[in-house]
Amino acid sequence: MNKQWREFAENIKRLYGRDFVALHEPTFNEKEIEYVTDCIKTGWVSSVGSYVTRLEEDLAKFVGVKRAVAVVNGTAALHIALKVAGVKANDEVLMPSLTFIATANAVSYLQAIPHFVDVNMETLGVDPFKLEKYIEGMAELRNGELYNKQTNRRIKALVPMHTFGHPCMIDELVALCDQYKLVLIEDAAESLGSYYKGKHTGSFGKLSAISFNGNKIITTGGGGAILTNDEELADYAKHLTTTAKVPHRWEFVHDEIGFNYRMPNINAALGCAQLEKLSDFLKQKRKLTPVYEDLLADIEGISLFKEPIDTKSNYWLQVILLDKQCKRNKVLSFLNEQGVMSRPIWTPMHEIKMYKECPRMDLFITEQLKQCVINIPSTPISEG
Repeated sequence: MNKQWREFAENIKRLYGRDFVALHEPTFNEKEIEYVTDCIKTGWVSSVGSYVTRLEEDLAKFVGVKRAVAVVNGTAALHIALKVAGVKANDEVLMPSLTFIATANAVSYLQAIPHFVDVNMETLGVDPFKLEKYIEGMAELRNGELYNKQTNRRIKALVPMHTFGHPCMIDELVALCDQYKLVLIEDAAESLGSYYKGKHTGSFGKLSAISFNGNKIITTGGGGAILTNDEELADYAKHLTTTAKVPHRWEFVHDEIGFNYRMPNINAALGCAQLEKLSDFLKQKRKLTPVYEDLLADIEGISLFKEPIDTKSNYWLQVILLDKQCKRNKVLSFLNEQGVMSRPIWTPMHEIKMYKECPRMDLFITEQLKQCVINIPSTPISEG
């Protein structure tokens, strides 16, 4: 690699003040210790406790939705969101091929079929215009529901994903779902703190899913949440995630097959402390973008991806786009050898063994992005 790449790697290590820089690390201080210690001292460490309720209420308020249901991880959140939205076995669910595998897996848990669609370069999310043309040729409405004319299966939902925290063109996707009678379920796993036209991501769909994994902008260790403005669906989601147990002072009565998905109180305590600092994290992460612009200015063949128009992104992971002359694997190898963790974008779902036979549209942009997207260290930088 040339001198500019070597200087770039050294500058990142100086920026963070260490010889090895991870992709995205959690940031903790005394508040997390205080809340977690409170759980340990009181014994309320499992799936019952005040911190779970507090996290749900505080999260719903921050995002601007009526309800949040805390669960063990973002995949569980997406699984239950799809289920309570009415996705059933043999249904098809439209989703980007360019996503983390959890999106497709959550659909498969319901014995439904992922149906992969393309993204655009402007947002890295689902391209609503290309999707509309595709639906026009591929599907038809029958008695108020959309059906795939080739497979004769119902297409129940669309699951757009806000890639790396950058909001997709959600207004256009809402309109598309209205037109074709699709349920919109946002995969907002990465976009806590991101806004589209002043409205928080995860508040546009019938339901949405957020992740609090250890590498996310705030973390509960493992964890996630279902968001919705539908009180009835929120109650049903909470019921299903607590093993569908009917409330009783002592009896164990369950009225359907449920899931042991509730977030433990000790994890929620961590989340409450993290959520109190989210606004500061967002400010710090946004300051990282102009820093990277300066560091990358003299390197030919690359560009820094910036938030799309009409959005305010959390910049969860910083994205660089490589021109054709830059060899992706060569760049990845060099940066990681220098102690600067960097990663490619996910392998597109249609290239993964379990999902190769799933229906899909032309995925030209997805396949382009696979070759040119790299994530670089994105942990919030402290003041000064």
